[in-house]
Amino acid sequence: MPTPADRGEDKGTDKGTDTGDRAARRAVTVFPVLVLVAGALGLALPGAFAEWKTSVPYLLGIVMFCMGLTMTPLDFKGVAKRPWAVALGLVAHYVIMPGLGWLIAHALGLPPQLAAGVILVGCAPSGTASNVVTYLARGDVALSVSVATVSTVLAPLVTPPLTLLLAGEYLPVDAGSMVTDILKTVLLPVLAGLLLRLCAGRVIDRVLGALPWLSAVTISVIVAVVVAGSASAIKSAAALVLLAVVLHNGLGLALGYAAGKVSGLGKPASRAMAFEVGMQNSGLAASLATAHFSPLAALPAAVFSVWHNVSGALVAAWMARRSRKA
Repeated sequence: MPTPADRGEDKGTDKGTDTGDRAARRAVTVFPVLVLVAGALGLALPGAFAEWKTSVPYLLGIVMFCMGLTMTPLDFKGVAKRPWAVALGLVAHYVIMPGLGWLIAHALGLPPQLAAGVILVGCAPSGTASNVVTYLARGDVALSVSVATVSTVLAPLVTPPLTLLLAGEYLPVDAGSMVTDILKTVLLPVLAGLLLRLCAGRVIDRVLGALPWLSAVTISVIVAVVVAGSASAIKSAAALVLLAVVLHNGLGLALGYAAGKVSGLGKPASRAMAFEVGMQNSGLAASLATAHFSPLAALPAAVFSVWHNVSGALVAAWMARRSRKA
């Protein structure tokens, strides 16, 4: 999610301070470690998290509430200023990642539960860490924030029908119930957080620095619960799921960047497009998969939570280095 140092009319220049840069790097570095530890705990002690399954939607609500608290009206003004670029980012996100999920599921011959899980990850909105990674890559943070914000708001309208269209051949999909769940666990908490920020901005500003860490810990708990629920099947499916996730994320990053370049958006905006397409709200995907499919179907989302932050940080470092050389 965006931090105060990240948000603004950043066009890929060095507007962030050294302090903000170091804080962002710490967040992106520590988050995958937390998720890895949580996954290991879920695998080693599945019984300890067995009763937590019903808590996953509420945990996701906490993450989305924190995201709402970081938002300001500037995020929505950015959409009005650059509607073409934001629309391109939304189309690229909701076409490339769902399509890739379906293609990868078919190409690898994934079992129905895992195939539906991979496709559901692809149909989710942009990841909450994409703005920070765009900042580290010296990308267009304002565009990244706008695309992430609108993709999250549109998720109740877009994610369920896409999942029904692409994953319906593998498992029954109750799109209507999924719409209700996304409204309750994503849109309402985000709007509540935004409203609280508008009403008590000075108070919220004092705790903004803690919000990414609260979100990271909460997502880690979600991963632990998901992994614990499918611990018995992980040993046989882990390699296949990891391959699917790496392909999904890697191709998403590459095609997102290509979409920006082909559309003539320029390098900073293309970097933002790469992360807005390739990084997903895997916490939402895990929650929906657990509620509507099975814990095994949520496994791709749990693995994606770890991998897209690792790959995102590495790609961002590479892009930033190329930018400095240029």
